[in-house]
Amino acid sequence: MKSHSIISYIALIAAMLFMVNCSQNSSQDNKSKAAQANHKVTFIELGSVKCIPCQKMQVVMKSIEAKYGDQVNIIFYDVWTEKGKPFADQYNIQLIPTQVFLDENGNEYFRHEGYFPEEEVVKILNEKGVK
Repeated sequence: MKSHSIISYIALIAAMLFMVNCSQNSSQDNKSKAAQANHKVTFIELGSVKCIPCQKMQVVMKSIEAKYGDQVNIIFYDVWTEKGKPFADQYNIQLIPTQVFLDENGNEYFRHEGYFPEEEVVKILNEKGVK
């Protein structure tokens, strides 16, 4: 009887943790949508912290954020993790790094695969009025 109680207790804790995680993910999605509404462009980087070209893109993203942070919402998803893997499917990526650019309405207007130099990123941002 005691083992039944322990199993029930563990199942209850697991269910609660699952619900908290789902709530946090939903909250993060809502924050992303709210942040997107305040920016001219959302720049999504899909890659991995373990990928060399992706690491080079981290430098580009930090520079873009420093220069245009009030106009550009920058989001990074590490698609080699369980948490980031669903975004690889959502954005239908074929290789990493992949950059996806969304306009202020959340519509994709440009996509690039591989390392993307900062000056090229800036050109894409300028198309939507980021100066």
